[in-house]
Order: sequence, then structure tokens, then C-alpha cells
Amino acid sequence: MRITKIYTLHGPNVWSRSPVLEAWVDLEELKEAPSDSVPGFNDRLMSWLPTMIEHRCSIGERGGFFERLRRGTYPAHIMEHVTLELSTLAGSDVGFGRARETNVEGIFKVAVKFEEESLGRMCLREGLDLVLAAYYDRPYDVQDTIKRLKEHANLVLFGPSTGAIVRAARTRGIPVRRLDSGSLVQLGYGAKQHRIRMAETDKTSAIAEAIAQDKDVTKHMLRQVGLPVPEGRVVEGPDDAWQAAQDIGVPVVVKPTNANHGRGVTINLCTKEQIMKAYQVALPEGDGVMVEQFAVGGEHRLLVVDGKMVAASKGEPEQVTGDGVHTIRQLVDELNADPRRGDDWASLLCKVEIDAVALLMLEGQGYTPDSVPDAGTTVLIHHNGELLTDVTDEVHPECAQAAVLAARIVGLDIAGIDMIARDIGQPLREQRGMIVEVNAGPGLRMHLEPQHGKPRPVAEAIVATLFDEGETGRIPIVSITGTNGKTIVTQLIAHVLREVHDCLGVATSDGIQVGEHWLAEGECTGPKSARAVLLHPDVEAAVLETSRGGILRGGLGFDQCDIAVVTNIGEGDRVGQHDIESAERMVFVKRSVVDVVAPQVGVAVLNAQDALVASMAQYSRGLVTFFADAADEPLIVEHRAAGKRAVIIKAGQIVLADGAAETVLVSLAQIPATFEGRVRFQVQNVLAAVGALWAMNVPPAKIVAGLESFQIEPERTGGRLNIVERDGATLLLDHCHNVSALRALIAALEVIPHQKRTVVYSAPGDRRNLDLVQQGELLGANFDRVIVYDHEDSHDRPVGEIPLLIKQGLDRGGRVQQVIEAENFEQGLRAAWTGRTAGELIVVQTGVVTSALETALGVLGLRQGVNVA
Repeated sequence: MRITKIYTLHGPNVWSRSPVLEAWVDLEELKEAPSDSVPGFNDRLMSWLPTMIEHRCSIGERGGFFERLRRGTYPAHIMEHVTLELSTLAGSDVGFGRARETNVEGIFKVAVKFEEESLGRMCLREGLDLVLAAYYDRPYDVQDTIKRLKEHANLVLFGPSTGAIVRAARTRGIPVRRLDSGSLVQLGYGAKQHRIRMAETDKTSAIAEAIAQDKDVTKHMLRQVGLPVPEGRVVEGPDDAWQAAQDIGVPVVVKPTNANHGRGVTINLCTKEQIMKAYQVALPEGDGVMVEQFAVGGEHRLLVVDGKMVAASKGEPEQVTGDGVHTIRQLVDELNADPRRGDDWASLLCKVEIDAVALLMLEGQGYTPDSVPDAGTTVLIHHNGELLTDVTDEVHPECAQAAVLAARIVGLDIAGIDMIARDIGQPLREQRGMIVEVNAGPGLRMHLEPQHGKPRPVAEAIVATLFDEGETGRIPIVSITGTNGKTIVTQLIAHVLREVHDCLGVATSDGIQVGEHWLAEGECTGPKSARAVLLHPDVEAAVLETSRGGILRGGLGFDQCDIAVVTNIGEGDRVGQHDIESAERMVFVKRSVVDVVAPQVGVAVLNAQDALVASMAQYSRGLVTFFADAADEPLIVEHRAAGKRAVIIKAGQIVLADGAAETVLVSLAQIPATFEGRVRFQVQNVLAAVGALWAMNVPPAKIVAGLESFQIEPERTGGRLNIVERDGATLLLDHCHNVSALRALIAALEVIPHQKRTVVYSAPGDRRNLDLVQQGELLGANFDRVIVYDHEDSHDRPVGEIPLLIKQGLDRGGRVQQVIEAENFEQGLRAAWTGRTAGELIVVQTGVVTSALETALGVLGLRQGVNVA
């Protein structure tokens, strides 16, 4: 058994609305080896991972998966469950997986949800190895695997602060996107987005952060506004440190000028020897060393968010209690044996270290790590230990006000204010308490998971500083998919919306455009392009063409859309690829955009005259608007009878039907894209666009103005029914690339005056043989002269195979009088144009040939290119 490929579906996909890894697994010799057929397999697996008893599986109860093992289940299904369990044991409880056999015997797709891609992939690989070891009765160190997975998880998963903010944002319906392998996160889309990195936001001033890092500058500023801070100064060396201590008066604190988390800080120092040693401890932890007055009292952390104190924690020193038997080092080891203590952020408590600061602390008490303290004697290891106890409700208003002012004077939107006070419930000055530090990007865990007291909604408070109540950071998103017409519909919707929004983001098969600027050219219909649009800070609304390939290989580039448009499901739409063997199966792919329509308020705009598309209506969590070019279409009649919306044609006019109510929008004769209503597939494309615009509440007048001004021309809609007349002949350029598109194009030719038909045609090699032959049949039955060539995108087919298959169909056509096989697109175009006659219609399938449109227009001398006229 082996994994042959893995697709990372970052966005909603055919499996789930959550990110999923789709592994293609070849069972090889295990395809006939269910779990009950291999002696000892189930016992090994259940003993290695006994916690899988919690997997309910299809049986729906605890122990369900183990029951499936006993009854006999296939290796890919087992691998799915093992992968999920390893992920859970690593600290990432994703809880979703599926395993399905493909159309090829023994090849399965295993889909598992993931939080972070590299961890998900690691769990898949380890899951495969574990299953194989159980099958072949090989040794396997489960605990070592779990240890390595946990270590990796600690490196790549969000830490407590970032994770809490992300969860708070998602709870409010705010979209979340991780921008790097660390903690940089985008909340919201386009012009409404904000960014965070741990407990810092895009409102956190770089200047304020720099001030907070310089403890001497911070203290000077706080003192100037009347806040109590310890006396002290930066020192130049050990001797100067002792001199400063004498000037201030012992006891003192020696600490780095810009370190965090208490590193290198030694307190309550009285002797010259202690102070000089403390200087050496502090020096490597920062850019300098300072000596300051020692404040008596307990350590407190007050969290200030947007000018309000939202939480407070009280610290407890790290200490051990002697028993008269064990050394201090042994007592610390016992303390660290607590399973809650660890070396990473995933641990609730940190391990106690006997570091240089601890050695000084012990020395001041007359101990070494190997001393054995008397029974009942408390020995201090570190003064600044864990902040374990929530005291938010105990903080005196004056202490809270002092913390808020400290954050404001430094300029931080989020700050952790370290305060020394005997009693945080009393005014700070009365007890000679002090503010000792102001921290940018403070940790949140002590407020989220206190050991004593109640958790505080600090992450929610941070999100509230970025998004007002009721705001979600979303911009309008329209997603357009289907077999044919996607690009025209996308362009038409975008054309109208440019009169509504100052900056529109558009992604199509032509490229990415934001406002008036093109960010990329070429095929941009996948999730990466969608995410690029939604990352741009100027984009107020997005119109995104969404392709089948992008959905299958990467999922959607957004978590939710306002409008989902599905134009049609055509014959041969990449059928035979990616385990999609029928148009019915393609529904599950194209349906992905309907699945993520915003609940209640979103709209799915669906073709009522395409049964497969119409069947998607049941999956919309929002509303449904159908479109059809026949008002009496049964589904339209039923839909309207239920009081719902439809866009229809009546007497040559587009009508907006809302239940029984009808509003005439515009005559087809006024819409250039429909060729006065004579080209049916263009009429349907216009109806789809109108349905989307109506759902977005675009004023009818603006819709009409956009429909009337939208022109089908190479510069705007290259390769989409572009017609140019030249020297008595007509050249028609179109991107038709499948059977259904070719049928629609042939029907449209009837409205163009001509005496003879020629076509220059090929198709990509990823089509099935029968699709290529069927396209040949259509060409042979409807054209007098057919010129075929080898498509440059052959997908590893042998040279000449594509034209050969098309010609097999031509032989069955009945109309074709001349067949020419050219070497390539350019040669075929030359042959068509040089052999033209008056009144001839030459159809050129532009396909995906590089510069095909430029070359074709060059024939007419209308654009720089290959001029063969």
C-alpha cells in the first residue's frame, strides 16, 4: 500500500467546508486484505492505539470503529481512522475523515481534515506506516511517533494567544486566513480586512512597540505623567551597577534593558557580589543592563485592550518546600514531574529551571542546588513564576486607571502592564506599589486558562477592537462556475459592478484585475487567484470565475460567497479526469460554490433548464433564483408559485419575476451581447448575470446601462464569439472546447449570413477519446471545410493522435467536403485564410493555444501578429 499523490484543499471542497488533505492510496497487494483476514492485525492495531475506542464510525456509537475492524474493513478506511487518531494525539483534534474507492480497482481517496498542512501530511505518512506495520506484524514504536508528532505540532500550530483570537473571530463569522508559517493572520477580506500576529494587530504602532522594548525610555515616560515606577538607570558595567545600587539604595533589581518574559531578571539584591553577578546574568539577555529599585509586593499582570483593563492575573513565585531528605535539585525535579509542566506553549505550566538567575536567588538564601533544606522550609527558585490566579474582579479602579494610562502613554492598543502591589484591591500609591514593565504583544494564556479563578474573554475583546459589533470583515463575493459561459458571465457582472464599487477585484481565465490594474494574465480561476484578490486591501467586492480544476486540486479560495452562479453542466466537461466519470458526478464538484452560499441572505443563481444544475438548489443554505429563456419552464412555474424569484424571457424582454409579480427590465434587442436575442447561449449567459446582479440589489437602471454598454469584442471578451468581417469573409473566434460548447456555437452560426463554412479546430489531449470523436462528428455534420491540427496541450498523447481521433468523427459527419491536417494552429490558420472565398464563414477555435487570438487577429491586420493575408 502506498500514497501516490496528495492534494491540499485549503478551502471548502467536495468533501467538506473545512480544509482537507486528499490522499490517493494504492492498496496494491492489500486490496484483497480486509482487517478480519489477517491474523493478529486487529489486536495489534487496537493495542497500539486503544484511544480509537472513541471512534464511532458508521455504526454511530462508542467502539464503532473497533466493531468495523472485527467485521472486516478495507485498509484505506483503517488508514483514515489511524491518521485522525494520530492527529488527535498530536494535539490537533480535527475529527473528520472519509475514504472512498475510485473508479480504478484498488485505488482509494482518503480525505482527512487538517489544521496545519505539514502536520496533516506527517500524520498521513505515519498513519500509512503504522497500518503497514500492523498488517505485516513489524515492530512499531507508537510512543516515539506520537512524541515526534507532538513536537512538530508545537512548532506549527497556532499558539494560545493567536489560536484564541482566531477562534473568537470565527465565532463571529469573520473569515480567517493564515499568511505565513507563524502567527501572521488575515481576518476579513479585501478592504475590510485586518491582520494580527499573536496579541498584536495592524493597529499596534511600531513606535509604541519600540518604546515598550526600551525599559528605560518607558519608565521615563511613565514617571513624567505621574505613574509610580521604580528609581533606576542604565549601567555601563558591573562596577557601575554596584554604584547605581548604592545611589538608589538596596535592595535592587538587575535586569536587561529590553528582554521579555522575565529573562535575566534578578531581584532583591543587596550585596556587591550579588549585584555584579546579576549584571553578568542580565547582559546576554538584552542590549544593555539597568539597575532599579526593588518594589515589595506580589507580581500582577493587567491586560489593557483599546483603553480598557479587561483582565488581571496574580503571579506566584516558583518555590519548593523542603522535607529534610531531598536536595533542592531533586525537589525541583519532583515539581517538574507534574504532567501540566512542559517546555512548549502547549503545556499549561512551564518547567522550573535552575538557571543563572535561580543560582543567584539560591545563593542569597544561603543554598546551592545540592542543599537539603529543612522540612517545611520554603526555598524561592524564581521570584517571577507563573501568573496562575485571575484577580480581574479584585483590581482597584485606581490600579486599573494606572494600567490604562501606562498603555496610552506608550501608545499600545494591547498591552500587558506588570504591576507590583501588596494588595491589588487597594490604591497603588497608598501601598507604594509600582509599574515595573509595559509589554507589547502580551501573552493571553494566563487570562484564558487560569489555574484559579474564571477565564476572561480577552480574545473577544481584541477582535472587538478590529470589528464593530455586527461586522464580519466580509465584502460581497460572487462566484461563477459551470461548463460553459463562466468567463462571459463573470465579465458582464464585473462590468456592471464597476459602476457600483470604486474598486472591484475580478479573477477570470483571462487574468486578475483589481480596479483598472491587471495583476496577472492567463488562467486565474483557481483558489490561489481568488485568495490574491481577497488579500488586496483596496478590493470592495470580488467577482470570481471558479473552475472545476481549481476546486478539485485546491478547494475554493473563500469560505463563503454571497452569490453563487452555476451556468450549466455540459457533455464531456473534463469527464474522465480526477475520478469524475460522468456529468452527474461533476455536480458534486460544481456544487461546491452552492454549498458555501451565505445562510439566509446569500443567493444561488441556477439554470432551471439544466436538470443537473437545478438539482443543486436543495444544497443552498440561502435563497435560490432560477433563470430560463422560457417563462413556461415547469420548474420556473413551480418556483414562482412558491413566491420565489426567477429571471425569464417574455416576448423578447428580460423579466424579473418575484413570485407572481413581474418587472420588465430590458428588451433583448438592446443588449449587444445577445446579438438581438438571436444567440441562445448568450441570452442564457445574460440571464445568469442579471440574476446575480438582482440578488446583489443593484438598481435596475444600472443593470440596464451595463447590459447595453457591454460589447462582445476581442479587446474585452477575447475568444468569446468575436466576429470580424474582412475582404468579403467573416472570421468568428471562439473558445469552444467541449461537446456542449460546440453544439451551442453551431446553433449560433445560423444567425450569421454566410454561404460556406470552414473551421480551424483542435482540442486538448486531456479529453476522452470518445469526446474527441464526438466533436469530430459535429464538425463533419456542420462544416464544409475542416482544418485540424495537433493541440499544443497534448497531455502526453502521441503526435498526430488528437487529429486522428477528430477525423474519425469527421468521417461520420456527412457534410464535410475537405479535410486538411495542419502541423499547428498557425499553419491551420494560414490554410483557412488563404483558401477563403467570398461569403465564407471561418470559425477559429482559439482554445488555450498561446497567442492564438493575437495570431488570428494578425491575419486580418487588426493587431500585431502573424500577417498571412
